[in-house]
Amino acid sequence: MTDQNPTPQWYAPRGGTTTDPRPVGTFGQPTEPVPTWPPAPPAPPGNSMMPAMTTPPAPRRGRRLAELTAVAVITGLIASGSTLAITGAYDGTDAATTTGTSQSLGRNADAAPVVQADGSAPNWTATASAVSPSVVAITATSAQGGGQGSGVIIDSSGHVLTNNHVVAGAQELTVTTSDGRTFAAEIRGTDPSTDLAVITITGNPSNLTPIAVGDSDAIAVGDPVMAVGNPLGLAGTVTTGIVSALNRPVTTQGESSGQDQFGQAQSQAEPVVTNAIQTSAAINPGNSGGALVNAGGQLIGINSSIASLGSSSGQSGNIGIGFAIPVNEATSIAEQLIAKGTAVHAYLGVTPQDGSASDGSATRTGAEITSVGADTPASKAGLQVGDVVTAVGGERVESALSLVAHIRERSAGDEVTLTVLRDGKTIDVKTTLAAKPTTTSP
Repeated sequence: MTDQNPTPQWYAPRGGTTTDPRPVGTFGQPTEPVPTWPPAPPAPPGNSMMPAMTTPPAPRRGRRLAELTAVAVITGLIASGSTLAITGAYDGTDAATTTGTSQSLGRNADAAPVVQADGSAPNWTATASAVSPSVVAITATSAQGGGQGSGVIIDSSGHVLTNNHVVAGAQELTVTTSDGRTFAAEIRGTDPSTDLAVITITGNPSNLTPIAVGDSDAIAVGDPVMAVGNPLGLAGTVTTGIVSALNRPVTTQGESSGQDQFGQAQSQAEPVVTNAIQTSAAINPGNSGGALVNAGGQLIGINSSIASLGSSSGQSGNIGIGFAIPVNEATSIAEQLIAKGTAVHAYLGVTPQDGSASDGSATRTGAEITSVGADTPASKAGLQVGDVVTAVGGERVESALSLVAHIRERSAGDEVTLTVLRDGKTIDVKTTLAAKPTTTSP
């Protein structure tokens, strides 16, 4: 008999699964990886299924947060070289209108490229026409194989924003624009901890169309969206749906960009934890790094992973649950990668675990603090062991993973207000996030 309620699984990269429903996020001292996966051998670009766990959100006006129940396997979206082999996330073969938030990236326009006459029934043809020239197909190859993904042109200098797992370990990169031109490209910078990367199209090509950049803080659950990318090698594919949830804590295993003398990735990077946009727009292998846009044609997210029911093969396809990295986080990282090839991340300085505390006659779940690092933003703000964090900036926190995601989406120097339950009382604690030390885990 078929199990009607299969146990949710996390897929460890390239073999191994775990059904542990309570990962512990860490981003202070002492620290450990969040969550911990079994070790696995590295793989060449295109041979990676990004493992992940996500937890469903509780409603909030405009933004939604996570409960604690694991629901699905999440996989990265690299397509193999077999264009029409409709399989899972990896088939094992080679191959509302807002003004932009970034001043240096995008078209630098004050308005969206498309003005919809009826917001409840968008003219998707107009949106696709405006966005498609800004989305490219990426082919990454190494001595061991290859894969395909997507990317977004973010300025007129030829910088393309994509996922790190699309280009990690690549020895050769090519980019194909919507008008059929193919160019060589090189990596400008990667950030495995956010699964973002910037590559540069070589040769200074003309007539590039940077995408219009929107504001992911302005979107709401139910907003119409379009995903544009290169699923299964089918360049220029567009699909539509809605924003299904916001602030969805999603974790995937990061990909290392380092290689040994044989071209193999040397080690796995720390897990990626994202406060993701969840969408019903169909997303499939090859969509990684592509654009999620609003009806006005503005970039609101970078498509990165999908949910699927667990299977022994580890393959997956679209089931209407896709995830994108919010554009505000993505452009902040991209600007740093363009400027210096690396990115600095926000740091609080605590180790949390899933927990709960009394709130009057009720009980709230949250992130329980198990340790506070010395001389960290957390210690300076007076956070204590046993505190249960239930919100960051007014947005609910219902697990350790959720707290990690909230901190990671912010920047060093940001001032945040943490809502904490301590001894049955609710208090607000303000602190300024620091730059994460290079010697610590998140």
